[in-house]
Amino acid sequence: MSSNSYTRRDFIKAMGLGAAALAIPGCASAARSRSAHSKRPNIVLIMADDMGFSDIGCYGGEIHTPNLDGLAANGVRFTQFYNTARCCPTRASLMTGLYQHQAGIGHMMDDRGYESYRGDLNNRCVTIAEVLKLAGYSTYMAGKWHVTRFRGPEGPKHNWPLQRGYDRFFGTIHGAGSFYDPCSLTRDNTQIPPDSDDFYYTNAISDNAVTYIREHKKDDPFFMYVAFTATHWPMHALPEDIAKYKGRYDGGWDALRAERRKRMIELGIIKSEWKVTPRDKDVPAWSETKDKGWFARRMEVYAAMLDCMDQGIGRIVAELKRTGRFENTLIFFLADNGGCAEEYGSRGKVKPDPSKPVVLKPMGKDELQPDMQPKVTRDGRPVRTGYGIMPGPADTYIAYGKPWANASNTPFRRYKHWVHEGGISTPLIAHWPARIKAQGELRHQPGHLIDIMATCVDVSEATYPTEYKGHKIIPMEGRSLRPAFDNKPIEREAIYWEHEGNRAVRQGKWKLVSRHPGQWELYDLEADRTELNNLADQYPQRIEKLRAMYEKWAARCGVQPWPIKKKKTT
Repeated sequence: MSSNSYTRRDFIKAMGLGAAALAIPGCASAARSRSAHSKRPNIVLIMADDMGFSDIGCYGGEIHTPNLDGLAANGVRFTQFYNTARCCPTRASLMTGLYQHQAGIGHMMDDRGYESYRGDLNNRCVTIAEVLKLAGYSTYMAGKWHVTRFRGPEGPKHNWPLQRGYDRFFGTIHGAGSFYDPCSLTRDNTQIPPDSDDFYYTNAISDNAVTYIREHKKDDPFFMYVAFTATHWPMHALPEDIAKYKGRYDGGWDALRAERRKRMIELGIIKSEWKVTPRDKDVPAWSETKDKGWFARRMEVYAAMLDCMDQGIGRIVAELKRTGRFENTLIFFLADNGGCAEEYGSRGKVKPDPSKPVVLKPMGKDELQPDMQPKVTRDGRPVRTGYGIMPGPADTYIAYGKPWANASNTPFRRYKHWVHEGGISTPLIAHWPARIKAQGELRHQPGHLIDIMATCVDVSEATYPTEYKGHKIIPMEGRSLRPAFDNKPIEREAIYWEHEGNRAVRQGKWKLVSRHPGQWELYDLEADRTELNNLADQYPQRIEKLRAMYEKWAARCGVQPWPIKKKKTT
């Protein structure tokens, strides 16, 4: 592995960022205003949706992400940070500093009858917003919530953002939807329709985040959670962003994986001795792929979605600079799971049948969108799915698909849902000029979502409660990342995962992992992070030790055998 002292100029040269990246701290007069001298930092937590480990520029990707690359060039990048492999479990874990089962969202937004599988945040956890609000922080959120099964406009709303610690909220309660007409679009506690004919959700999230910063007039610090839905399906992007990538993916996914892997090695993100994982058997070689134009377009739109998100992050950074808060703001950026192999809407015949034209009534201007997949656009066009549909516009609804997800997760195995490295590995950028002096350095210490709460509590000087609103609160599971900012170890016993019966435990360099309903596999992640050399037969005692640790953790956190049979209530 390349040295942790991989220099800022080395990073900028490798990324081709040029002189602009060197100037990211901005105007000295703004950066050193009153907020720069405040002891407690503002905290901005930014999360992408269904984004692969290698997609952004500073992690080896070709997608244009100058704003994220600039934050990385002036902060630190974690190379072994983990999520929980799926959207709402990740959000529950991130918001509470607990494993998702402890917070009540052991699977998705359905109630299985067990306290750890209610599909709704429980009252034995607290959110980062609730904890920091107790410490005098203002709290804002823009984007995807997705930690309650109650998303209807009439409620109940006990687990909507304003009831879980946020002062202001703009976003969606549901977990997916059109970028032009999102399901469950909400401001504070009221569901709303899009407010303009050119509404695009990624831009709306960014713009509301900027507004929160601009309108924050207090001297007290703020916490802001910005949860983008890019790059989750459907592949919706603006024409001007798609145009930037026209022809970029005509070489296909095999060439893209090789290209990214080479850059990742040069950047020190991965080791050259880690063998590249083979393509899944159901993913053809690009040379043997039919309809290359359609497949390339799907990745062009994916790239455009991520590009637009980065533009929005640039506007957030610019507003922090303009208001003099940039220097003493801790910014985190990460993703909720690995690239998504789901082929949502991209298989089978085109629907509705184009040979049978339908006349649909346009939606009313004030009509709420209740559907994850709209049946009709606001102006009355049917929303189309099926093989060959060219993504991008509002009347389409398809995913980018497994072959490109394989490239997004370069060089790792598997995808969203699974707890092999491709499903759970995320970039983590940490940027805080007033405190993080490293510039462009890497941090190889393993970390997990549960550590974000612990870090926020640490740097804000907040007190994590033992009781909240009359309920006893489960202690934090995570560890503060502050020592890692200075390249010191993060002391912990182990990190654990479970989702849909896929399970894992990591202790030091060793990872025990199983794909449901398969057997345990054992990997030495220092030598083989791509998980190609299963050492299970060589180390039976180590397997037994790690398995026992996992079973003890699973029992403590309420993990149930998969598939979960719904518990009967009396």
